[in-house]
Amino acid sequence: MVSARRTSVWLEGKSPRARKAEQPSGLDREKITEAAVRLLDTEGLARFSMRKLAAGLNVTAMSVYWYVDTKDDLLELALDRVVGELPIPDPASGADWRDRLRELAASYRALFVAHPWASSLVGHFLNIGPRSMEFGRTAQQVIADTGLPLHLQSAALSSVFQFVYGFGTVEGQFRQRCEEAGMSQDAYFRHAMGAFRDQPAYGEDYERAERIMAARGGDTVEEMRDRDFRFALEVQIAGIEAMVARGA
Repeated sequence: MVSARRTSVWLEGKSPRARKAEQPSGLDREKITEAAVRLLDTEGLARFSMRKLAAGLNVTAMSVYWYVDTKDDLLELALDRVVGELPIPDPASGADWRDRLRELAASYRALFVAHPWASSLVGHFLNIGPRSMEFGRTAQQVIADTGLPLHLQSAALSSVFQFVYGFGTVEGQFRQRCEEAGMSQDAYFRHAMGAFRDQPAYGEDYERAERIMAARGGDTVEEMRDRDFRFALEVQIAGIEAMVARGA
């Protein structure tokens, strides 16, 4: 469990340790972090352990601890590593802030879908790793380019990216649950809706859900989520435009 008293692995002021003569060759902090991400993707945060990680690397747990002081440190490194997968729009491209915001939001959503464990860690850490800082600075610049006054930019940033965080977290967890059940998202959704339909107490709610589903087009779960996300993001953008137009 992440300790509330710790600060950040990035504030330790320590350089990554070099391999000792008795340490396994080819092992370093970078490779350990990569292996941690793979294990988190397959096992999830609840089942992640340093012992499993060491076994996957074919080393002892003490060999891993030579490069990272704690499990928390490694989780923070792993989180920054996956944030580094996100494409960052070039601020010098001249692209409109709306297009850059759409790109960042889509990337952030994809992070939590591809790595469901990441959403549980974002609020626990300061997120000041180099990749996280780069993403944060880019997002801040996009919001600054909207024309909102400085005192409202933080709130606008939170509005957009907390929405994306919530959307991506729910989507990622649903996808993970389907995988654990050995079912596709569509099959699992039909199964869940069938169980919902068969409960008399939820008859009216089910009928309302069916009408909404029909209005959405009745496509796959993934396609429906994509449409919902794009529309919800446009609502966010329209809200920022409205606030700028009225002088906030």
